Amino acid sequence: MNIPSIFRVVLLSVLTHTAYKGSKVLMSLSALELGANEFFVGMIFSTYALFPLLLSVYAGKVSDRIGFRKPMLLGSIGLFAGLALPFIWQRLEVLYIAAALIGCCYIFYTVSVQHLIGAMAEGMDRTRNYSWFSLGIGMTALLGPTSTGFLIDAIGHRSTFAVLAAMPVIPVLLLGLWAGWLPKTTHTKLDKEEKAKHRVGDLLRNPPLRRALITAGIIETGLELYNLLLPIYGHRIGLSASEIGMILGAFGFALLIVRSLMPHLVKRFSEERVLAGSLLLATVVCLAFPFVTGFAALFVISFVMGVGLGCGSPLSMMLAYNRAPEGRSGEAMGLRQMVNKGTEVLVPFVFGTLSTALGMVPVFWLDAVLLAVAAALMQRDAKGVRRGGK
Repeated sequence: MNIPSIFRVVLLSVLTHTAYKGSKVLMSLSALELGANEFFVGMIFSTYALFPLLLSVYAGKVSDRIGFRKPMLLGSIGLFAGLALPFIWQRLEVLYIAAALIGCCYIFYTVSVQHLIGAMAEGMDRTRNYSWFSLGIGMTALLGPTSTGFLIDAIGHRSTFAVLAAMPVIPVLLLGLWAGWLPKTTHTKLDKEEKAKHRVGDLLRNPPLRRALITAGIIETGLELYNLLLPIYGHRIGLSASEIGMILGAFGFALLIVRSLMPHLVKRFSEERVLAGSLLLATVVCLAFPFVTGFAALFVISFVMGVGLGCGSPLSMMLAYNRAPEGRSGEAMGLRQMVNKGTEVLVPFVFGTLSTALGMVPVFWLDAVLLAVAAALMQRDAKGVRRGGK
């Protein structure tokens, strides 16, 4: 089967991440159906990120040490198991267990595949590969929530868990039975003596990498708030699961468009300038979002939000990989995920509580402030690029 390496990797990620993205919508709406309030929905989202917060750097070190296939296989198996549990037992406490299992295992897939994409090429070829990968992930942001919403209305919550659980089966089989499915790479490996000298704190003392990590965490805050609050808000104003799924799908469709243009934008302006501009657009959208009501208006503003945040994740991935010391790219990607997962643990808990107590307006405005800070950091780095350094 003569499929280019990048597309083989993207195919696996589309299947697994569609199930992952759909599971978050399904978990939220299932919890609400079982009588949970916004606080408990936020706690489920936090549970997704709890173990990844603890395991991300370790997952990066694993990919530096043993490669990519086995960690990706573990993540695919864990995703399947986590989606199968709520199909077997429809109880609120099972949703927490399932979310924890998915988070614990899937972080190994996430870190390893992001590391693999960076290790497959250099220069603009690496940018192009990250663009293809982010397009695939953007497609899952369209397919996962939209299909999940329609499936819930058509066959119910429990059967939808079974459909989503079937998606990781193909990656499990390909990764488990076909060792040559993933491309071979020549990423640098450190010997034991060099590894013993290195600490995670060394990466944090790297100013360009530190700014990239802070920006990645803020981007994740914006994405997580959107995924958390949109289903709650849509449910509150009486939208159906299908309508909520379509609104989330508009966000995903915007991701596809902006990420398809990303290599051209980066080639013309640089990663930092493109990221700064997109974060400024997301800032403006956050200020307006809580005042928008109705399906059509939410659909439009969701699309614009996707344009603003669409470049965030792939560009922060590229910056983290490019700014990592030699031989520690997997560890840097794991550190980026640790920052992101720390955000995912705190944001649902803190902002879910705030939205319950104060409403949506202060939550979105606080997010706008954070996005503006990230835009300023990237604008500072963009000036450094124009002067010839980072």
